[in-house]
Amino acid sequence: MAIEIDVLSGLVTGARFVPSPNCDARPTGAVPEVLIIHAISLPPGEFGGPGIERLFCNALDPAEHSYYEQIKDLRVSAHLLLRRNGDLTQFVPLHLRAWHAGQSQCEGRARVNDFSIGIELEGCDDIPFEDAQYRMLAELTHCLLRAYPVITPSRIYGHSDISPGRKTDPGPQFDWTRYRASLNTPLAARAPRR
Repeated sequence: MAIEIDVLSGLVTGARFVPSPNCDARPTGAVPEVLIIHAISLPPGEFGGPGIERLFCNALDPAEHSYYEQIKDLRVSAHLLLRRNGDLTQFVPLHLRAWHAGQSQCEGRARVNDFSIGIELEGCDDIPFEDAQYRMLAELTHCLLRAYPVITPSRIYGHSDISPGRKTDPGPQFDWTRYRASLNTPLAARAPRR
């Protein structure tokens, strides 16, 4: 199924919606202006489990893994999560503020959550991302650029760009050249998804 964005509801068709409590209203007049790319794996370096979803829904069991004890009190979310196989999960409607950027600055402004959309890729610093993720990320980004014209390819950042020294994601294995090239190619001209 092709993905589309309903700007009124803030929902992405084709994404499984799992509402996170870790969100709130954007400030009056604030709209999405930048896109922030993140990477996450829970437990660290492991893929496919329920840890990320549980973290974003405040349901992480600290007894399941020693790392979870360290993060059990975090209250975080992202708008969207892109799994290794290209599956898309939405946690926060796009018109609301997801709690993904933390202490950060972007384009000379603090409070980046106020004016950003956060996309988490299931991944980590030392393992390459999957082709399915790049394909879905390109399709999703094209949809976001159409729905929110103030977001342009030059206004897409990594978490490490807005929180240098504090964050490294999406990490050295994320191929920015490949991703940015996909934004210059119309969707109809790209090879079909398999």
